[in-house]
Amino acid sequence: MAAQCVTKVELTISCTDLLDKDVGSKSDPLCVLLQNTSGQQWYEVDRTERVKNSLNPKFSKKFLIDYYFELVQKLKFGIYDIDNKTYDLSDDDFLGELECTLGQVVSSRTLTKPLVLKNGKPAGRGSITITAEEVKDNRVVVLELEARKLDNKVECYDYDGDGSHDLIGSFQTTMSKLKEASRSSPVEFECINEKKRQKKKNYKNSGIVSVKHCEIIVECTFLDYIMGGCQLNFTVGIDFTGSNGDPRSPDSLHYLSPNGVNEYLTAIWSVGMVVQDYDTDKMFPAFGFGAQIPPSFQVSHEFPINFNPSNPFCNGIQGIVDAYRACLPQVKLYGPTNFSPIINHVARFAAAATQQQTASQYFILLIITDGVITDLDQTRTAIVNASKLPMSIIIVGVGGADFDAMEFLDGDDGVLRSSSGEPAVRDIVQFVPFRKFQNSPKEALAQCVLAEVPQQVVNYFSTYKLQPPKNPAAK
Repeated sequence: MAAQCVTKVELTISCTDLLDKDVGSKSDPLCVLLQNTSGQQWYEVDRTERVKNSLNPKFSKKFLIDYYFELVQKLKFGIYDIDNKTYDLSDDDFLGELECTLGQVVSSRTLTKPLVLKNGKPAGRGSITITAEEVKDNRVVVLELEARKLDNKVECYDYDGDGSHDLIGSFQTTMSKLKEASRSSPVEFECINEKKRQKKKNYKNSGIVSVKHCEIIVECTFLDYIMGGCQLNFTVGIDFTGSNGDPRSPDSLHYLSPNGVNEYLTAIWSVGMVVQDYDTDKMFPAFGFGAQIPPSFQVSHEFPINFNPSNPFCNGIQGIVDAYRACLPQVKLYGPTNFSPIINHVARFAAAATQQQTASQYFILLIITDGVITDLDQTRTAIVNASKLPMSIIIVGVGGADFDAMEFLDGDDGVLRSSSGEPAVRDIVQFVPFRKFQNSPKEALAQCVLAEVPQQVVNYFSTYKLQPPKNPAAK
């Protein structure tokens, strides 16, 4: 599946306190940008100009990069002291580098980090600052028009119908002229039909178009929200029902292979590695459902996998993985497969976030399951309610079960309705079967399930007319 390029980002680079490698003068630094998107080789994207005699360069050449939300885009900024004419950097003094992801840069908007040498030690007191800016024109023109005395047409056609639309006439104007319009004094234009004008001697026009109002509004993009301080909160729900099989048995979906992985962990890593860049504290709640849990071994459908109900947060994606591995031997896989408790749990936090009246938080719930859902009606209702909140739900189906019910929750082929018939106000569920990607590169799963998230974020915040907490346009 080809990744959708969401947008282009321009990166501006400056450094302070670079190492001084030149005798008798200061270093002549240049910055080179390398990229690595799929764990393959690093390749050079571009390099800045060389700044003469400066340990605190502000490079004027900017780097232009395609930005993909659904990929981990690794970047490496290398600083070199250029003392010769050759293009090859291996004969130039290395002043330090920074390795980061494009997600980290855009979510910080301005990222300042220390430079390190090839051995990982600090490059003196040297630091690098990267500032990201989206390359876009997100202005939209809103017009209010009316027309009078238009030429009569024999019949009216629906514009999208059979394509038989007849031209009445046209006019040309400029944006500045349109902006003069107001409801008290509209700007008027004659509609001219060139064919008629050539045929009829006394032709005046084919009607008048009156512009009563014209304004330019700016629509926020996904990166406007992210750079404006919106946090993406990531929560994981893991299926511990009996149909997964005994975790000690090699044919169980929860069986940890000798290298410590299974389909559940691979899905958590794949999606989590992308989303974590957009959450500053990197503390992720993780829940299990469908197991009997200690100490009383009652069945639970929303238990924290670290068994700490007052603090279900795991430290980073690695923290989720560690908690999962520790939890497995302590629970008894049981059933049924109920999704609604975890969906409603996250929805409560999303509802609380709406009190802030800004585009400050959006919630992404990843549910990983092996099978057929039991509480389908309650889950449909939970999703319809969640569609009014700042959240998206990703469902990854592991194993070889029949996932028809999941496809039904993913409203791509029609609007999902609650058990009472209420329609979802927007499509927030994305379902994929894990095994569809078992022979694909490891990034493919995240690419598929996260590709729709930026548009879902924009749709939610624009529908409710919520602005980013910090105005990203303000420098």
